[in-house]
Amino acid sequence: MFGRNFQSPYFRDSDDSEEEEEIDLAPYILAVRPDDLEGLVEYLSEGEDVSAPAESFDMPNADESSDSDDTYEVEDDSQMSDSSLDSDSDGQAEEDAANGNKPGAAQGSTSNGEGTGEEAPARRVIDDYDEDMEEDEVIKAIISEIKKPRSKPPDIQTEDFVVDLSFHPCEDILAVGTSVGDVLMYRYANDANVLAATHELHTKAIRCVEFVPDGKSLISTGRERSIVVMDAETGKFKRFWESAHDEPVYSMTVLGEHLFATGDDDGEVKLWDVRERNAVFSLRPVEDFVSSLLANQHQQKYLLLTSGDGLLTTINIAQRKMYVQSEPYEEELNCMGMFKRESKLVVGTSKGNYYTYNWGQFAYHCDAFTGPSASANRMVPITEQIAVMAGEDGILRAMHMVPGRVLGIVGQHSMAVDTLDISGSGELIASSSHDNDVRFWNVKYFEDFDGIKYNSKPDKRMLRHNLPSSQRTNAKDFFAGLGDDE
Repeated sequence: MFGRNFQSPYFRDSDDSEEEEEIDLAPYILAVRPDDLEGLVEYLSEGEDVSAPAESFDMPNADESSDSDDTYEVEDDSQMSDSSLDSDSDGQAEEDAANGNKPGAAQGSTSNGEGTGEEAPARRVIDDYDEDMEEDEVIKAIISEIKKPRSKPPDIQTEDFVVDLSFHPCEDILAVGTSVGDVLMYRYANDANVLAATHELHTKAIRCVEFVPDGKSLISTGRERSIVVMDAETGKFKRFWESAHDEPVYSMTVLGEHLFATGDDDGEVKLWDVRERNAVFSLRPVEDFVSSLLANQHQQKYLLLTSGDGLLTTINIAQRKMYVQSEPYEEELNCMGMFKRESKLVVGTSKGNYYTYNWGQFAYHCDAFTGPSASANRMVPITEQIAVMAGEDGILRAMHMVPGRVLGIVGQHSMAVDTLDISGSGELIASSSHDNDVRFWNVKYFEDFDGIKYNSKPDKRMLRHNLPSSQRTNAKDFFAGLGDDE
């Protein structure tokens, strides 16, 4: 798993007892006739009340069939008015009152936001639009996917701050590490999520959790500097290191059935074998926190780490020594991922820059591009060329990494995204933010995006597109010009 901001003012440890009430904002569903479409397009093009600030929008607990029912225009997903959020909230409160519902009632983790099935689904404007009218192949694919019904598990709301999470590689289980040292095991499904077990593994906040490749064990680290290897089925300890590091572990990656690596707040990296009593080896190649760790799955010759002092460091695992260290960058290197059949490495930074390296040539990048201004805190590769990025602005963006370009918004949180992981099947992404929620996003449609030939110059409209996994669509982009053809 990758690093997260443990010093965040939103972080709550086991001593915190205050609970904040969360208000879910349900999406607007447009029920229109084709005759009304021209007027709707004109309204959406001129009005501003339908937009919502991406950095503060709290997504509802709705299934994917309603994901594309919302329409709004995003001119700049990092600079939008706060007044529209109040408008959405007031409108929802009036609608709840009319329907006899309690205003702002949270939907909880056992509901997926679906109706009783007795009411016919509202007509969506997107259903009347012909994607063949668009010239860009990516936009065509996005519109086509939005039209398809899609489902995903409902949100999970926890009592304590979520620090890290990990999908089981084979089963529909999500492990959630909390700020009180517990690991919550959820069985997730489209209709409901069930808390299957709670394991009290650490005396202080969890730092990292991750399943081993076969899913039989779960490895966790705590702020009290301990490391636990737990049997994922029984919850019994397989291995316990009480003082594994001199400083708390910041990042961790699992290399195989028995091997894993950890990096701490003070720049020390250790390689562990669950069959050994002590670490296999340890190095301190950097002076700042180790933000992320990575090794290629096939060869596993090198262990790569990024750090807060702006260095990409490569360690030769077999020789147990540093292989090469990059030139220092004037920004924190926060996350990284491998693409193009592990021939390319892309590193994201605190200033929203992305550096590409040829595999094996880690001293200096071969290419670079600038993404959104928000810090690139988390990176999860989805395909051989596409990754989902998340950062301090609470927005999950799909990005084509080689070459670099933004495809659109996958999902949104109202506050900074701290954790991100992808399921073993590659169909779901789970993310969490500072408001103690875990949200799922269906990203299976990305499998069809890899073969698309992208324009040499990206369409500026695509920088603002919400993708099918998001619960918002951009009406003006998708429906501009439709009224002229009627």
